[in-house]
Amino acid sequence: MKPVRLCLLSAVLLAPTALAQNYVVGVEELPFAPHYSLDAQGDYRGFAREVLDAFAADSGVSLSYKALPVEQLLPALQRGEIDFKYPDSPHWAQAEKASMTLHYSQAVVDYVDGVLVAPQRQGRALDDIQRLSLVQGWTPRGYEQRIGSGQIQLGYSDDLRQMIRQALKQDTDGAYFNVVVAAYYLDNIRARPGALVFDPTLPHTRGSFHLSSSRHPALLARFDRYLGERAVQVAELKRQHRVEANLDSDYLGLEQWKVDFLERRKTRVQY
Repeated sequence: MKPVRLCLLSAVLLAPTALAQNYVVGVEELPFAPHYSLDAQGDYRGFAREVLDAFAADSGVSLSYKALPVEQLLPALQRGEIDFKYPDSPHWAQAEKASMTLHYSQAVVDYVDGVLVAPQRQGRALDDIQRLSLVQGWTPRGYEQRIGSGQIQLGYSDDLRQMIRQALKQDTDGAYFNVVVAAYYLDNIRARPGALVFDPTLPHTRGSFHLSSSRHPALLARFDRYLGERAVQVAELKRQHRVEANLDSDYLGLEQWKVDFLERRKTRVQY
């Protein structure tokens, strides 16, 4: 019986360590491809899932994903129902976070939020934007003063699909959203590539998605090391999912074949 007692004791001693290696990441319950989305079975997919899974495999930890409505994620983190929140940013919901101590990873991926317009409207003056499509819960950074003064009226939609439809029908002068996500939707889901284009001459916001936690700063530090040591692999995932496609050009969000076509056309015009 002695070996049995030793096995039981070993199991008891090892169990807390094993349990401590399992963490729950709270994620947004909405379609936001190519960054992330839920498939038909409710499983989390996309760039975010792949980079977090790769970190878990590299670090010997186990991650599970709990999809929640956006407004429920921060309260869930505060109550300890989830260990991490993704995406997050130290610049988001600062008033709601005032009573919390939160830690953030380094930037995982960069993004641009801005206005997409019909191609013939690209480059027009800001004064021409009088009505703007917006998904409920979004704040159009750079437009607050004009909205407050009544120069810009907002047309709210329940989701990206409804907002894009509103903009395509020209019920509004433009749609404010994450540019890469909106372009992905137009190219791959709506099958209307180029029907709306980002206008970089209008106010837009650049930022980064981070992983946040209130209780696990040490694991966030390990995640930061992973991002640095596996930078090549992370860059390849970004390339595959096109989450930073042409972020520093006027062709932000467009697929490469269309960028090449537009560049060739520009060259022909010049000569």
